[in-house]
Amino acid sequence: MQQPQSDYQTDPDNRIISDKVSAASMMPDADAIRFVEWVRSAAPYVHAFRGKTFVLGFGGEVAEGDLLEKLCYDCNLLAAMGVRLVLVHGTRPQIEEELARRKLPSRLHKGVRVTDGDALECVKAAVGTTRIEVEARLSQGLPNTPMAGAHMRVTGGNFITAKPLGVVDGIDFQYTGAVRKVIADEISADLDQQNVVLISPLGVSPSGEIFNLAMEEVAEQVAIALGAEKLIYLCDAPGLLDEQGRLIETITADEAERMFRADRGLTEDLHLFLPRAIRAVRSGVNRAHLLDRDKDGGLLLEFFTRQGVGTMVSKESLARFREATIEDVGALLSIITPLEADGTLVRRSRELIEMEITQFSLVEHDGVTVGCAALYPFSEERAAEMACLAVTPQFRRSGLGERLMQHIETRARAAGLERLFVLTTRTEHWFRERGFREVSPDELPQEKRELYNFQRRSKVLMKEL
Repeated sequence: MQQPQSDYQTDPDNRIISDKVSAASMMPDADAIRFVEWVRSAAPYVHAFRGKTFVLGFGGEVAEGDLLEKLCYDCNLLAAMGVRLVLVHGTRPQIEEELARRKLPSRLHKGVRVTDGDALECVKAAVGTTRIEVEARLSQGLPNTPMAGAHMRVTGGNFITAKPLGVVDGIDFQYTGAVRKVIADEISADLDQQNVVLISPLGVSPSGEIFNLAMEEVAEQVAIALGAEKLIYLCDAPGLLDEQGRLIETITADEAERMFRADRGLTEDLHLFLPRAIRAVRSGVNRAHLLDRDKDGGLLLEFFTRQGVGTMVSKESLARFREATIEDVGALLSIITPLEADGTLVRRSRELIEMEITQFSLVEHDGVTVGCAALYPFSEERAAEMACLAVTPQFRRSGLGERLMQHIETRARAAGLERLFVLTTRTEHWFRERGFREVSPDELPQEKRELYNFQRRSKVLMKEL
């Protein structure tokens, strides 16, 4: 019997082709444009993260079912982009299941498991089963899946030397341990071979005893020992939330510590992970991230989009203010051109911006230019114009616009100027709320007054410095 022909065929390079219509031609133009724009916007992050070490810690809740499947897809993509991956898995729910199966009690003190000899056998069984499951998912390469053609090599070893936690508050924790040492050189050697390193929360003492360790501590200590670019925890919350329930996208270690001490509605995972994230960035890890474990594609959205989807903890503020140079012209144009197109800003040619580049100040967020403003002094009249105050849409509610304004005010005061004015058609109330008052165009410096465009009818707002 003759088989019906498929609409799709495969060429010698295993690319799926259609004899009727291509997938690209079926994609609406707007979707295709957005896809291209996203890929291009992600390119700087691909370059920045290639060769960098990410340590990812995730609990036993993630190490099963669809959550694990999707996590492996994203880890595969990160590894293909040249990211050096260390994965640290947890086993708390698996241990609870094993204890229940053997009809043994679960003993915890202040959230830490008391591991006696029987419980240790449950820990070893749960760790072994979970590790094999994670390795198997990372090793798949079925066609028609995101892992097609993947050849991820997963390695592990006795990288963690442990010590007993001992007696705390009169409780003997027995085989519950703490990290004594991380064999960082051996982990680095595996990463140099383009392997993904998978670490389980068990450690061995020099005397050969096995200890049950906390996943979050292992991930923290491994990230510190490797000098990792990022420490990532997948948790039971979107990240840290402010008092209005809004996601805090970035926070310094000091701010995070104050929030932890205030204990404002932190979830169980955040109680465990936030102190580790704080210590890690204070000990040399560049960034720590708290991401929602249920967010599909959370790793990709956090690392390849500007706004991200979780909370990033850094040692110091990510915002940096500096004066512009000729190399910044392209970045400036990308910020102000959309606002010129909708009439918010007056059009300026590239040539004019190049000539006036020293008048501009920039704000960078994690190395990316996200805002600008210009200062045009009229020294004889001790006044100055603040112009081109603009922030990219993703950061317009972050307070960077106000901090840019304050930076310009500081520049004006340092130059001995006494008044700062702006001309605006759209943002009058924003400036009023920040100490500006409306004045007549007649109060402008003479040179600026002669250039005032009465057809545009811009509001003139002034502030005494």
